[in-house]
Amino acid sequence: MASRCGYVALLGAPNAGKSTLLNRLVGSKLSIVTPKPQTTRFRVLGVVLHGEAQILLLDTPGIFTPHRRLDRAMVAAAWRSAAEADLRLLVIDAKAGITDEVRAIAAKLGEQRNWLVLNKIDLVPRANLLPLAEAMQKLAPFARTFMISAANGDGVADLLDAMAEAMPEGPHLYPDDILTDLPERLLAAEIVREQIFLQTHQEVPYATTVETEKFEERKDGSVRIEATIYVSRPGQRAILLGERGQRIKQIGTRARLMLSEILERPVHLFLYVKERPGWDEETARLRALGLEDTP
Repeated sequence: MASRCGYVALLGAPNAGKSTLLNRLVGSKLSIVTPKPQTTRFRVLGVVLHGEAQILLLDTPGIFTPHRRLDRAMVAAAWRSAAEADLRLLVIDAKAGITDEVRAIAAKLGEQRNWLVLNKIDLVPRANLLPLAEAMQKLAPFARTFMISAANGDGVADLLDAMAEAMPEGPHLYPDDILTDLPERLLAAEIVREQIFLQTHQEVPYATTVETEKFEERKDGSVRIEATIYVSRPGQRAILLGERGQRIKQIGTRARLMLSEILERPVHLFLYVKERPGWDEETARLRALGLEDTP
């Protein structure tokens, strides 16, 4: 049987469940997941080997109406991934249904190879799914439709089988034993940012970025990670630090435990919080996130 390999872009509005689907398909935590929208900020590659097929999954930022330079770079990254992919999956939150954001995305899909994935089917009555799929078919051409729950795995095996069959014939582009091309330094920053999303509220997570300043392998097999958290205003720094530094300590503790599990070795994590107004408009900060600058 000939080998197959191709790119599959996961597209959708914020909080559609793309990152949860990526992690489910890969079988490992690559993309951070939180209940808040707009968590993913850059393209994350997940490599899945299924039979003779290597499926290169591209988790993308949620597509929404951008306001900041950071937002514009995020949305542009999603559409670049879509343009490069052999197959595009539009992931829909079945509970939220057809929102204005979903309509806008569907209108831009064009005639490329598009599949519809209705996610979170465990949260809605089954009778609502077929009408939703039919309504989506009127908005854009979808060659196939799948109904899944990325959270509990329902329907994911059928989707995986279909993607493997749909990949073009060709050699594998990555070693079969790797899961991602995401640098460990960037992964470390993302895990810290996930805890900020989970442990703070309102505007604080969105006004925050994390950069890994040091990632040092130690002789005892452990790793020392130093990361700086940038915020826009003094009040946000105070919230992150918490009373007597308790909040940042809790963020660091949970991130360290998660990183130790992912990296499979002891982690020594040190976090610093700095105020940097306008970081989300800086070219250097966007490049640190792996985003291309968009004026």
